[in-house]
Parts: sequence; structure tokens; C-alpha cells
Amino acid sequence: MHPDPQHNPGARDPRQPGPPATFPPPAGPGYIPQQHGYGGPPPGFSMPTVSPGIGSSPAGFGDRFLAYLIDSLLLGLVSLILACPIMIFTLILPAARANEVERFDPGVIVSFLVGYAAIFVLQFGLAYLYLVEYQLRTGQTVGKRTMSLRVLPVRPDRPLDRAMLVRRWLVQFVAGGFVPFFAWVDGLWQLWDQPLQQTLHDKAAETLVAKVVQ
Repeated sequence: MHPDPQHNPGARDPRQPGPPATFPPPAGPGYIPQQHGYGGPPPGFSMPTVSPGIGSSPAGFGDRFLAYLIDSLLLGLVSLILACPIMIFTLILPAARANEVERFDPGVIVSFLVGYAAIFVLQFGLAYLYLVEYQLRTGQTVGKRTMSLRVLPVRPDRPLDRAMLVRRWLVQFVAGGFVPFFAWVDGLWQLWDQPLQQTLHDKAAETLVAKVVQ
């Protein structure tokens, strides 16, 4: 005797033909169940896009280090060229005159101090013009452009502005020049920062450096 299907309202009568029941396939070797939201970026974060047709992802340590070397060599060369007249008139010529008269001249010490101060101000001024004003135009320095890198705001709804780049310059160049070992900590911070691989001057400015593909 077959069971009466009316005892279970809505159930299909097993005596009537119908499609066979389907079940999920058994899990085989290497099967990984799908998990949503695992290993992704934090809530609310979306990687900024530079412009239509150009993708971006956080720049690696090697690319950023090479860009830093290129920029440092460029800044150093320009600083040396501009500092040569200062060194000649405040350091070399006063020392030569003091050697000719073979007597100590207090003016030589004053000239030395003025020369060193002028070179110091020159270096900081050039770094500001290069890392803030020049970089503000496209988010790139010569080194970053060579390595296809660009400075971007963390928040994609905000444009890169002068205030962000000034904070980057203050932390990277000024604090790095006065606080012992800070420049090392700042640069190496990227190695363990996730998911944006930021340095400390990135965090202070709320920016990141992205590898852009054009």
C-alpha cells in the first residue's frame, strides 16, 4: 500500500513522474567551500583609480626604494650645483685669505657658519619645492614617474592637495633629518603595513603610493 500524499499537504505524489531530486556534489580532493568577505580589504575601503583606463595597486617596497634613490640623486646633484658658489665665497675664499696672512680671523668662523646655514636652508627649500610644489601637479616626482608610481589620497573622494604633500614632506624630510633613526623606521614601515603598504609619512598625510599601469 502506498502512503497517502494528502497527509503531507503540498508534497509531490511519489507515484507521479517528475524530475529527479538533485543534491550538491560531494566534496572532492582540493575542494574549498566559498567564503564571502574573507581576506579582503577593510570595510569601506576601495582602491583609488587614477583616471579611466588606468588601474592602480599599492606600490611595492622595491619600486619605492628605487624611486627614492633616483629622487635623492637628482636633489643631491641640484643642491651641489647651487651650493658651489656658497661654498666658494663663504668657505674656500675666507679660509685661503686666513692662510695667506697666517693669523686667526674670527670673521672666517662667522663666514663658515653663514655658509653652512645657507646650504642647510637651500637643501630644505629644494626638497620642499620638489616634493610638494612639483609633485602636486601630477602626484609624481621624476623617480616616481620613472617607476610608474603616483601619490594618491587614501580616500578616493578627495583630491591630492598641498596640505597632504606638506605633511608628507614634514614627516619624511624634516623629522627624518632631525630625529635619529626615524628615516629608517619611516621607510621600512611599509614592509609590515597592510593592506595599503604605507610609510609613516603616508599615514600622516592620509596618502598612499600606487603602482599605476597606463
